[in-house]
Amino acid sequence: LAVKDPTAVERANLLNMAKLSIKGLIESALSFGRTLDSDYPPLQQFFVVMEHCLKHGLKVRKSFLSYNKTIWGPLELVEKLYPEAEEIAASVRDLPGLKTPLGRARAWLRLALMQKKMADYLRCLIIQRDLLSEFYEYHALMMEEEGAVIVGLLVGLNVIDANLCVKGEDLDSQVGVIDFSVYLKSDDDIGGKERNVQIAAILDQKNYVEELNRQLNSTVSSLHARVDSLEKSNTKLIEELAIAKNNIIKLQEENHQLRSENTLILMKTQHHLEATKVDVEAELQTYKHSRQGLDEMYTEARRQLRDEAQLRQDMENELVVQVSMKHEIELAMKLLEKDIHEKQDTLIGLRQQLDEVKAINVEMYQKLQVSEDAMKEKNEIISRLEDKTNQINATMKQLEQRLQQAEKAQMDAEAEDEKLKQEYVNKSESLQNEFSQKEKQLLQLETDLKIEKEWRQTLEDDLQKEKETVSHLRTETQEIVNLKKEFLKLQEKNKQLKSICEDQEAALQELASKLSESKLKIEDIKEANKALQGQVWLKDKEATHCKLCEKEFSLSKRKHHCRNCGEIFCNACSDNELPLPSSPKPVRVCDSCHAILIQRCSSTVP
Repeated sequence: LAVKDPTAVERANLLNMAKLSIKGLIESALSFGRTLDSDYPPLQQFFVVMEHCLKHGLKVRKSFLSYNKTIWGPLELVEKLYPEAEEIAASVRDLPGLKTPLGRARAWLRLALMQKKMADYLRCLIIQRDLLSEFYEYHALMMEEEGAVIVGLLVGLNVIDANLCVKGEDLDSQVGVIDFSVYLKSDDDIGGKERNVQIAAILDQKNYVEELNRQLNSTVSSLHARVDSLEKSNTKLIEELAIAKNNIIKLQEENHQLRSENTLILMKTQHHLEATKVDVEAELQTYKHSRQGLDEMYTEARRQLRDEAQLRQDMENELVVQVSMKHEIELAMKLLEKDIHEKQDTLIGLRQQLDEVKAINVEMYQKLQVSEDAMKEKNEIISRLEDKTNQINATMKQLEQRLQQAEKAQMDAEAEDEKLKQEYVNKSESLQNEFSQKEKQLLQLETDLKIEKEWRQTLEDDLQKEKETVSHLRTETQEIVNLKKEFLKLQEKNKQLKSICEDQEAALQELASKLSESKLKIEDIKEANKALQGQVWLKDKEATHCKLCEKEFSLSKRKHHCRNCGEIFCNACSDNELPLPSSPKPVRVCDSCHAILIQRCSSTVP
């Protein structure tokens, strides 16, 4: 006969006892009632059987006084493997009446049964056999297949509801003895087989429902994890939205600044062009009037060849008129020089502004990847600039045509002058001196015309530079078109955020318009302050009398201050007025230095 392994026989006996105790506990619980107390005998026998199963094959550990062999060590591992078991371990450690590790293990088993998670906890232990090998021998029940079978049987105990009082019981001194009389068969058991079949069917349904609940709990936990991930992604999207909104606000502010600067530049150029047109027309009219006077002089000279005395008198009168005309021309030339210097300063400022606009445009093209609205606005601005450049080109063509006509008229006049000179040389030698003086005057006029031509050439050079800037802008528009293609990819992502941003953009646009108005006002104030720097006026208390008439100032006699010499005059003494081409009204001029006077409005403003 083959000799059986005694450890295998022990494992089989313990497995059969566990089956009988679990089956008897479930049947008695269903007949007695679902909720059980700690005094219920089948429940006490179940805990004794579980102690024997857990003690099977335990390794003996040496201590200072004796050898120690308890099941609290492997049960304490559950806390590390299964996080939900931390509450049980903490509550077992905090119980005041427990002194031995065996008592703690018995309390732990009772709490796990009340939680209906004893099978889950022991399953975690069985899976980690490497850790169990420290506490159990290789032939122990928990290390073999019988342990997995017992864990499967423990799942059926989830049908039972147990209300156990662990705090007052003496778990340290209980004696674990199995009562086999409970599990012996009787005649009543044979008659209750049908009832057992019904109970088994009910238990199967209960187990099925509990497994469904567990699956639902796992799905709920996975959904919670998804919700957390979605919340994190939403927070990230909200942060990106805030960054995008800030970028949009900056781009809108820069767009408003660029628009305002472009409008100012266009207004200044238009004013300068109008002023130049008026000056050219005035000079042409003066040239025509002078030409007509010369023709009259020639006709009078032909008629007055007979009367030399009368001619001399007429010529002297005409010379006096020409001297006065020279003085007027000199004043006009001084005013023109001032206007030219001012225009050159404005052109330098315009160039600096254009350089700043170029730098700002480079930054704008880097930021154009963020928003589509800014791209549309810039395209509109570029189209407007192209229309304006076309208008400027048309006006320049018209000015060139007018210049060509004026040059033709000058050539015709010069040809006629030469013919008349030859006639006068043949006819009279006595009037050569007088004609030489007039030729000198013509040379002066020609020099004036040369100066005007040079000035026009400078204007044409400036226009060519503006054309180059327009060409640069066109190349930049081509780059913008390339950037649009990349920007279309981001439109799909921004569609979801547009509905949220629309309300906020409306409020931001209102704020941006108000800020742009305030910035323009600040720039005007700064320009006014720069123009008035270095000028110190007297206070009203100190300036009480006019320096020319030495009369006191009053409401009828207002104060006028000279920028150059610092003198103060009244209305009656500062009647000298000069017309300026850039201003519609005549300007008051100082009697001593011929500078422009300023009317004082208060005592504190310089």
